[in-house]
Amino acid sequence: MSAASVYRNALPQQTMLQEYRVEQVLGAGGFGITYRARDTNLDKDVAIQEYLPGELAMRTPDGNVVAQATGHEAGYRWGLERFLQEARTLAKFSHPHIVRVLRYFEANATAYMVMDYEKGDPLKVILQHDPQPPEAKLKALLAPLLNGLAAVHATGFLHRDIKPDNIFVRADGRPVLIDFGAARQALGGETRSLTSVLTPGFAPLEQYSGEGKQGPWTDLYAMGGVLYRAVVDRNPPDAVTRIRSDSLATGVAASLASVRGRYSEPFLRAIEWALEMDEKRRPQSVEAWKGALLDEKTLIAPARAVADAATRRVPSKESGQIAVAPRQERKPRRWPFVVGIVVLALFATDLWRKNRADRQPAPADAPRQMPAIAPARTETPADPSVAEKVQRFRRETEAEFRSADADGDGYISVDEARSRLASVSRGFERVDRDGDGRISPQEFVQAKRMMLERRRGKQSN
Repeated sequence: MSAASVYRNALPQQTMLQEYRVEQVLGAGGFGITYRARDTNLDKDVAIQEYLPGELAMRTPDGNVVAQATGHEAGYRWGLERFLQEARTLAKFSHPHIVRVLRYFEANATAYMVMDYEKGDPLKVILQHDPQPPEAKLKALLAPLLNGLAAVHATGFLHRDIKPDNIFVRADGRPVLIDFGAARQALGGETRSLTSVLTPGFAPLEQYSGEGKQGPWTDLYAMGGVLYRAVVDRNPPDAVTRIRSDSLATGVAASLASVRGRYSEPFLRAIEWALEMDEKRRPQSVEAWKGALLDEKTLIAPARAVADAATRRVPSKESGQIAVAPRQERKPRRWPFVVGIVVLALFATDLWRKNRADRQPAPADAPRQMPAIAPARTETPADPSVAEKVQRFRRETEAEFRSADADGDGYISVDEARSRLASVSRGFERVDRDGDGRISPQEFVQAKRMMLERRRGKQSN
């Protein structure tokens, strides 16, 4: 079966577009058709995306693209301008995990975007052969994609169609985000029916409405959907269905809970956070979600603790509408500090035991031997006050961190450290071990532990 019969508006094979020879149709979407073509000058394959919105335009026998009706001409022209503007913007990117736009041009009364042709497989295909991959593998896949997505958001653009089909894994294992055909200047507030291209399950509710406010949180919902698909081994329910018969506390959360043990609790909570129905309750930036997703010691979903804590949206069985119900107050998450304190306690106990052993005199000529096993005797704890000291240190460390975290985002910035933690600000770069320009709870606990170790060292000397 020929490509022309499958893709009604596709260009025939061997068609020349300037120096590019069309060889195969790779796929088609709401905004156009993507081809594999041969660059006859450089003798290499490229991918070419053609602007051809199927609902508004069609191809004439002479190869040109025209609006299907007079009433569609304005929308077609508006979309063409956005397509070219998008191509100009994406062509400026040089990110290893965002598909590279080599050039763009106009022909056949439409426009074309020439991109690198990548060899590999879509994540959708990979998940079919390798369902529910390990958490470490998923994190390694998502981390570079999030870096690329942050670069796109920084220019005011959104992808708006992130899904396993549009995450391409190269032959060497490196991922790349492809098909920005649905990307538009949504951050600028421009909303037209032409931009309402979405994939059920991966599109949040705001994409279903022309009045929905879209932003980075829109793409993060889709990324959360990708991870849901990977860990649960099925697509997430579409947003409209979730309004009628699902709440985050039952449907999505219950599905994620079913894979506990296979995946860590912080990782699953980060996915749940991204899939919040209310866009205000989702992470508002890539960096916010990345910290929760990739760092198991980071406080999870700090925004959820302060955003509309008094109410939650639940479906009303009687009316079928959305009702407001009391939301149970959640206690602050203290486990990141507890982890650090446990490590500190183990370190302190080990150090105490070593010091006690060092103080036991031994004859100079005594042979080295394994310590004798004491006859049945219950060993008394080293120091009953250690537990009290650990508890006090935990409370003080937690209080100090929360006091310094003025904006409540779960991190201490340079300005916050400078104004509230003079001792930390002087060595901020040393405390900020991952070099991301902010101090996480884990890094703060490590810094406090090092300070305590130094003080102990001075006292012992």
